[in-house]
Amino acid sequence: MLHVGEQRPPEYRTGLGVSDADRILLLGHNLADELIGKIGFGELALWLATQRRPTPQQTRVFEAVLVALADHGFTPTAIAARLTFYSAPDSIQGAIAAGLLGGGSRFLGVTEDTGRFLASVLASVEGDLPETNEQWDALARRAIEAERAAGHFIPGLGHPVHKTGDPRTPVIIGIAEQEGLRGPHLRLFEAIGRTHADILGRKLPLNGAGVCGAALADLGLPPELLRGVALLARTAGLLGQIAEEMRTPIAPDIYFAVDRNAVYRPADPADAEE
Repeated sequence: MLHVGEQRPPEYRTGLGVSDADRILLLGHNLADELIGKIGFGELALWLATQRRPTPQQTRVFEAVLVALADHGFTPTAIAARLTFYSAPDSIQGAIAAGLLGGGSRFLGVTEDTGRFLASVLASVEGDLPETNEQWDALARRAIEAERAAGHFIPGLGHPVHKTGDPRTPVIIGIAEQEGLRGPHLRLFEAIGRTHADILGRKLPLNGAGVCGAALADLGLPPELLRGVALLARTAGLLGQIAEEMRTPIAPDIYFAVDRNAVYRPADPADAEE
């Protein structure tokens, strides 16, 4: 009961989790009794992001995306994590953070960029969305032509390694189809894959990061969260990279190779004046 002149304490609302001396509540459920050992981490992650319990079908697509994005070899993010761990082996969180901070427009960020692009194209459609492949192709052509005229790249097209086809792409599309979740973002992305060569003058593969962005958008995740999902997936990969670095380190070799082959060339003042 409040007394005269006494102010009510502030309230900080959350629909996620709280705890007291006896229990932990998460998403409206008793964590120990109802969730631990009864749901998987992928289901929980999607549930936390949407605050709606996902269906088994949605969980399967979401977990397929997590697996697809977990690790892709010695990318800059993996190398950054290994080098940071070599520099500060007492700070595994720093090594993982270093790898995650490298998730941007060239690595991992493509998932978000593709989802944003597809969502913006779909939002521009007046009336009903396309139904046939021909209608989707027409929408894709208009979007590609507009991006080309603006001097922009089409996110989700091309890959530095998989030049003729990203092996993840048909698998993600196939899983979404099996689960009844091949929605408008994936349909538009596929149409871009069918039509872009006629406009851009060359054939590029639909990359795995892009198809993951389309699949996540079809799950109802907003574009602003898509890079977060990619980073969640890559956290597992970085943990694996660091675990391998503990067993068979390569970071010292990377460091020494760069350090011992560094060439000092003073800057030319004339270059600075230009």
